[in-house]
Amino acid sequence: MACLCCVFGLGATAQVQVEQQIDSMMVLIGEQVHLTVDVTAPEKANIQFPELKPSTYFVPGVELLAVSGDTVDMGEGTRKVSRILTLTSFDENLYSLPPVKVKVDGREYKGNQLALKVITLDVDTLHPNQFFPPKDVQNNPFQWSDWSALFWLSVLLVLLALLSYWLLQRLKENKPIITRIRIVKKVLPHQKALTAIDEIKAEHMQTSENQKDYYTRLTDTLRQYIEERFGFSAMQMTSSEIIYKLRENGDQTMIDELKELFTTADLVKFAKYSALLDENDMNLMNAIHFIDQTKLEGQPTEERIVPKLTDDDKRSRKNRIAIKTVLWILAVLMMALLAYIIYNMWTLM
Repeated sequence: MACLCCVFGLGATAQVQVEQQIDSMMVLIGEQVHLTVDVTAPEKANIQFPELKPSTYFVPGVELLAVSGDTVDMGEGTRKVSRILTLTSFDENLYSLPPVKVKVDGREYKGNQLALKVITLDVDTLHPNQFFPPKDVQNNPFQWSDWSALFWLSVLLVLLALLSYWLLQRLKENKPIITRIRIVKKVLPHQKALTAIDEIKAEHMQTSENQKDYYTRLTDTLRQYIEERFGFSAMQMTSSEIIYKLRENGDQTMIDELKELFTTADLVKFAKYSALLDENDMNLMNAIHFIDQTKLEGQPTEERIVPKLTDDDKRSRKNRIAIKTVLWILAVLMMALLAYIIYNMWTLM
């Protein structure tokens, strides 16, 4: 039971009140007790408490552990200033706690004297078998609320792993679309035609008796060149149609010589005409001259062939890109979840 002491002075003491109390008069060895000193005084009064330092003895045998304070506005121009002293003792005894002296505007006030009894537990020396050693450190009890979030996150991690495995299998089944761009050496029309004429010359066909074969190969070479060079189907046209088409395109180069060559060829092939050797050589030279005069220089000698993808190939490629993107997102998400789960499990252990 707390002890209260009120000290009233004369004159101005009607406005100054000192209350000193202790929260327990009897404690066990090592327990702590709080001694409170409350001073109620005018709001502008100068209140001075004695200098009290922790880790010193309040009285012999009673140690002062801590000092704290508080101020409360009581209204009507007064206030209450408090000091709370935390005391303890490790010696069994009955201690007398002297009143704390407080100065208010230079005048000394104090509370009453208190008592503190420190007791110890009786030890039964007749039954030593009833003494038990300290208990070991006990584990915290399992609580589902601590682990439920980690459990469901682990379930989510497993589901994401299964989804990633399924997508990976789909990615393996959906083979990549590989497009290879081919670079093809391109033989220009005039090069191809001159090579064919060189072969005719190498075989001396212009001097052979089989003039029909000679003029057939020579005119076919010219037709193929005209078709590739001028862009119309000369292989399916008659000689007169070829000459007309060339004139229609506005190319008058060597038209007369070419017309004479085709006329001679038609006579040899269809009318069993026999041309002279000089005539054969002249027609061969006219063919070479026509090619040289009409050939195009500076054309590319290589051609890039890019294969075209079908609609199925395009859809397959888009599916692979989408699956790879989802797999990367799932991988990052699973790594973050795994790190979070491991960290929280380590903190709960």
